[in-house]
Amino acid sequence: MWLYFRFPLSLRMVEEMLAARGIVVSHETVRQWALKFGREFACRIRRRLPRAGDKWHLDEVAAKIAGVQHWLWRAVDQTGVVLDVLVQSRRGKRSAKRLLRKLLKRQCRAPRVMVTDKLPSYGAAKREVMPGVEHRQHKGLNNRAENSHQPTRRRERQMKRFKSPRQAQRFLSTHDQIANLFHLRRDHVSAVQYRAARARAFEVWAGISGVAAAA
Repeated sequence: MWLYFRFPLSLRMVEEMLAARGIVVSHETVRQWALKFGREFACRIRRRLPRAGDKWHLDEVAAKIAGVQHWLWRAVDQTGVVLDVLVQSRRGKRSAKRLLRKLLKRQCRAPRVMVTDKLPSYGAAKREVMPGVEHRQHKGLNNRAENSHQPTRRRERQMKRFKSPRQAQRFLSTHDQIANLFHLRRDHVSAVQYRAARARAFEVWAGISGVAAAA
């Protein structure tokens, strides 16, 4: 589970890596494990992580799913932690409102500042859902949200595109939460601090998954 969601590996790659460790399972078994346990692990991680920041960066990116263009809407805070991801078929005001409402429900508070590109849908949705929040619209200010799409693009290539909107939503909701747990911002801390933070992340994962970390 950790290998599959943490790194851009295919199901068959995970099968082979487990086989090298003497664990014989099929790639279909790995897929079923991801379906069965992924969402629950993501929820447990979300409950254990510190409260998200009060500055939200929102962005959307196009993705072909089953030959049809969809939009992956994502929100991150000022440290790059993913707040939520939403797969939608459109890019208008209604879609932006749906994302904002989902964020408010999950975060239980409005942000201090919302940063987006110049897509008009964001401003129209914010005026109805969060009228008192400061809204900064500038493409150059939103690099943090745009960069957060890169891991998704890598996984999309490895998986040879998502097969359905439901599959994409389910996979990304788990993938992003596990990435949050190991989002350690290595360039901002010393090597000793980084290793200590990484060890704590592994301890949390072991507690969530019920599997002890490798010695």
